[in-house]
Amino acid sequence: MSDGMKAAAREAQSSTPVRVLARGGFAANGVVHLVIGIIVLVIAFGGRGESDQAGAFKAIAAAPLGYVALWLLAVLLAALGVWHLIDGLLADRGRRDSDTKKWGARISSWGQALVFLTLAVIAAAVALGARPDADDSATEASRGVLTLPFGALLLGAVGVGIGVAGIVFGVMGVRRSFRNRVTIPAGGLGTVVTTLGVVGFVAKGVALLIVGVLLIVAAVRVDPEAAGGLDAAIQALLDVTGGPFLVGLVGAGLIAYAVFCFFRARYARL
Repeated sequence: MSDGMKAAAREAQSSTPVRVLARGGFAANGVVHLVIGIIVLVIAFGGRGESDQAGAFKAIAAAPLGYVALWLLAVLLAALGVWHLIDGLLADRGRRDSDTKKWGARISSWGQALVFLTLAVIAAAVALGARPDADDSATEASRGVLTLPFGALLLGAVGVGIGVAGIVFGVMGVRRSFRNRVTIPAGGLGTVVTTLGVVGFVAKGVALLIVGVLLIVAAVRVDPEAAGGLDAAIQALLDVTGGPFLVGLVGAGLIAYAVFCFFRARYARL
């Protein structure tokens, strides 16, 4: 990237409006995880619900002024996605790391940008009246991949990637490395924020790991019906011994992650 483009990206990222919108994006991500966590807890206690991002957006749409909230979430999530996109472009600023680490930082930022931009699109789609089903989408996407040459290997690789992402989240929680991205306040509040981060990152890691396992199983069996998103992962966890208790823990952990995101909106290092 040319020096002029880098300068423009650096100026955009450091501007007050972009930073304010990015912080709003962290809060929006917290809202999404809060709704998912509540739905997961409802399922743990025998209720029903779609425990994924699409399900969360549909639940928000059903609330008073829900469509207004969805458009606001879409804008803020898109802004956070753009911020991560720019952050990836500037991953080498002030770094003396190897090219491998720099590209690792870029890929990480761009991966997060893709996640938040996708969430923004889903939120906007639901606001426009669409009713997406993440599990059906995962099944159809898996079916399409499996028809390709070496499709099973490709689907398995995607599953491994998502599983690795889950492990990374869990490790970040256990090692508390998320503190590198947040200015932890002093005193008791800092302890609360750190605890929420540990619990939240581990819970999100578990959920992603199960999604990855489902995709790997679908690849091994060459069976797209075995694939699924977060909702399918929660249902799979529900079927194991002590499932409702484990699902309840994941739900509580996702709520903890949501509250951490609210604090991150205030204390994130941008």
